[in-house]
Amino acid sequence: MAVIEKTDIVQAQSPAREALRAFRQSWAGVLGIIILLAVALFTYVGPFFYPVDPFEIVWAPLTAPWETSVAPLGTDYLGRDILAGLIHGGSATLFVGLAAGFITITIGILVGAFAGFFRGAVDEFLMRITEFFQVLPALLFAMVLVTLFTPTIYVVSFAIGIVSWPTTARLTRAEFFRIRSLEYVNAARSVGSKNGRIMWRVILPNALAPLIVSATLTIGIAILFEAGLSFLGLGDPNVFSWGLMIGAGREYILDAWWSVTFPGFMIFLTVLSFSLVGDGLNDAFNPKLRER
Repeated sequence: MAVIEKTDIVQAQSPAREALRAFRQSWAGVLGIIILLAVALFTYVGPFFYPVDPFEIVWAPLTAPWETSVAPLGTDYLGRDILAGLIHGGSATLFVGLAAGFITITIGILVGAFAGFFRGAVDEFLMRITEFFQVLPALLFAMVLVTLFTPTIYVVSFAIGIVSWPTTARLTRAEFFRIRSLEYVNAARSVGSKNGRIMWRVILPNALAPLIVSATLTIGIAILFEAGLSFLGLGDPNVFSWGLMIGAGREYILDAWWSVTFPGFMIFLTVLSFSLVGDGLNDAFNPKLRER
């Protein structure tokens, strides 16, 4: 009896182990993890080794990189250290990406789950709301929301999340449509399981694979959104971020390329890492891709 239970446990764990093995074999996923870890270490460990206030004026304005040891990567138009800005700005940028991604995934899963499970009038009503948000220009709508309220980092995160959820909602709806008629769902319903249990304990765990992949891509998109809003002067002026650095240096891009290029490169690396992780997760969760 004990042997059978152990075998059952191994079999229950085998899909997760198989997905992890497939992810390890994906060069894109592994490279994405390495880049993301490097960015996280640079952002969260860097201040201990380079404790310079990013708002502090340390040298002459628009000093080029490697001209002085005080500011190895140069200074911006106010004389602030670019390297200090890169180190401290990453935490705010990653926070916006993760917070906005969480809001996007939460709203998208809730709307898509109810629409895909109940269908009928519920689906019709929720999809009309989804289409309303989907046809709105996302960046313009986010700009309006940030302008109406104080442009803090929390408002920016909320604005990005509230305009980005329709794609996740449609993906969740499609997965619930597909799964709700499968045999194990009918079996759960036949033994008396309530709708809530079927939705969140039976269907959702089996629909998570594409949603996890979508979540990684959503975080990257949110980071680009934050950079776009800051470039337009709608970011939080009291919190240093890579987007704020790009926005502050946009008028001096021809004379001080480094003030825009370095934070832009950090955004590129971060978004690329999330995209590569998403590719790796897609390879891991998609059985057809595992066979390649």
